[in-house]
Amino acid sequence: MQKKECMKKRGTPVMRQEERTAYLCLIPAFVGLIFLTYVPLFAVLVLSLFKWKGISAPVFNGINNYIRLFAVDPYFKDSIKVTVIFSIIAVIGSMIYSLVIAMLLNRKIPARGMFRVLFYLPYILPAAAVYIGWSWLYETNFGLFNYILKAIGIKNIMFLNDSVAVIPSLALIAVWLSGNLIVIFLAGLQNVPRVYHEAAQIDGANSWQRFCNITIPCMSPIIFYNLLMSLITNMQVVTPALALTNGGPGNSSMFMTYLMYKYAFKSNQMGYACAISFVFFIIIAIFTGILFKTSKSWIFYEGE
Repeated sequence: MQKKECMKKRGTPVMRQEERTAYLCLIPAFVGLIFLTYVPLFAVLVLSLFKWKGISAPVFNGINNYIRLFAVDPYFKDSIKVTVIFSIIAVIGSMIYSLVIAMLLNRKIPARGMFRVLFYLPYILPAAAVYIGWSWLYETNFGLFNYILKAIGIKNIMFLNDSVAVIPSLALIAVWLSGNLIVIFLAGLQNVPRVYHEAAQIDGANSWQRFCNITIPCMSPIIFYNLLMSLITNMQVVTPALALTNGGPGNSSMFMTYLMYKYAFKSNQMGYACAISFVFFIIIAIFTGILFKTSKSWIFYEGE
């Protein structure tokens, strides 16, 4: 009976008109998705099969670009390793930092609005200004961080010139720039029902138990969204290498995006850069797919 009633409702002129309106409103989104995502992606795949310098006519090269990428290129494997390590450190650090700051800013403290602005501000600052400022902090001889280390008796660290320290140093900047995650976490915390906390408090649950059993489950969709956005953003990182390290020292900060830039705009090997770009797309798609696949076991929606 319920199915018949639903079919009748769908068949009414009003329902048909609403469906047509919905499809019409979706057309601009579909057009944008096709021409801004799928067509460029297909073009990158096609160009990756050619030898092309950007000015001369493309010459069909088959899968030789991919063979060179995996069998010959001295930078490609290192770039994957560097990108993955940086992403793991930056994502975990950003998630912990932004959630802790959001929970502190969700409390009733003096000048709370000013603190919210201050923690969000790094996210909207010009990238060049941010990295120039951090380069002064990281300077080996006169930087603030090494001045503090020297004051407490620790030897100077070459933050940007040491192959071991460069990735954690760049990841720290990414964590500091995660003001957008703080805002999203803060919005999610304000939507956690207070009645749950009050009931748990009456039952004798302490702050940590309420955080683990109420706040985290209620925030799990927000955590998933921030985790996904942070993963995609940090895997596509390129500005630190352009502004501070130029992929060095050695290949220690040779991110995949910087490798693409190097081959495309410094060596004019556009077809080869497209091959790197398409492989990079597949790597991001794999990590995103894993995240979606595993999320079903820990994301809880309202009523679950």
